[in-house]
Amino acid sequence: MSGTLNKVMLIGHLGDEVKMHYFEGGNCIGRFPIATNETYTNKQTGEKVTNTEWHNIVVRNKAAEICEKYLSKGDKLYVEGRLKTRQWQGEDGASRYTTEIHVQDFTFLTTKQGSMDHDSQAASKNVPRATAKTVQNKPEQPASVPETEQDDDLPF
Repeated sequence: MSGTLNKVMLIGHLGDEVKMHYFEGGNCIGRFPIATNETYTNKQTGEKVTNTEWHNIVVRNKAAEICEKYLSKGDKLYVEGRLKTRQWQGEDGASRYTTEIHVQDFTFLTTKQGSMDHDSQAASKNVPRATAKTVQNKPEQPASVPETEQDDDLPF
């Protein structure tokens, strides 16, 4: 296999509000942490143990604005993207590193209205109720295959 793959898929909870950064020319990025949990039972003590891993998420432009508008701390989110590591000089002159997930696609699993009555809140605020996929313009797949494509002359 000659190719490589850099793909991350996470389902987690927002650990903080989306922090926006705006640039000249109208571009922007949003940054926020997502927590994922792993739970297991310690075989020696029988105690349930939960480990939390924190991930730094980066979204760009329109996707960042959508995240800022509809997400808040504690909301559940699916993100798909690429790992990127960046380096900078700290105030003390030491090199600092961070690894981030640069989002290519995402789905809201809960929104700010997730804990409230969905019908009244979504209707009054025009909040998307199920998903919000952005960043990639993927063509929509047909819900079902037309009958003309299903009818072929295959003997089986």
